[in-house]
Amino acid sequence: MVSALKNTALLEGFPEYVRQEVRAAEIRVFEVGLVPGLLQTPEYAAAITGSAVSRGSITKQQAEQRLALLAERQASLIRTPAPLVYAVLDESCIRRPVGGLGVMAAQLDRLVEFAELPSTVLQIAPFSLGARRAFDLPVYLLTLPDRSLVSYAESAHRGHLERESTFVLPMLTAYHHLQVEALSQADTVAMISTLRKGTP
Repeated sequence: MVSALKNTALLEGFPEYVRQEVRAAEIRVFEVGLVPGLLQTPEYAAAITGSAVSRGSITKQQAEQRLALLAERQASLIRTPAPLVYAVLDESCIRRPVGGLGVMAAQLDRLVEFAELPSTVLQIAPFSLGARRAFDLPVYLLTLPDRSLVSYAESAHRGHLERESTFVLPMLTAYHHLQVEALSQADTVAMISTLRKGTP
């Protein structure tokens, strides 16, 4: 895992976050605009990295390293005991087309499959939340085996890992508020299934 973190042009703080994620007992994710990495299909992830290469943001080698790292992160979820994974996705994540209709259809199917797992909860934060949405940027919160907390938040150009409880606990509280405001998992799956009907 550590070797996969080299030369991938990752944001500051993210490599350390990944090292903690693979041993976390609970993982909480909020994402805007794109399906979070842990829930991405290989084709969806490849479309994102391919676009970054086309823009000149990363090299082809860095894209390959990012995809390899993502595959390792996803594989690390299949362990005993499995971590609890809570994912709240802004509605934009499922409505923003990535990689064409076929790629998007498979990605929506993957989200429904994720929701059906015994150790996961998937919710959509609908556009109708407006200002009640707790976060404007992606947020990741980890509960480690010793019950300590780690948060990771990022903007377009910076990432920040935080361990200090005086900063992390308010974010955890805000995340809980977001979960209350978001659609239930049943309503989330219904929204995704309705959207899926419009794809091949």
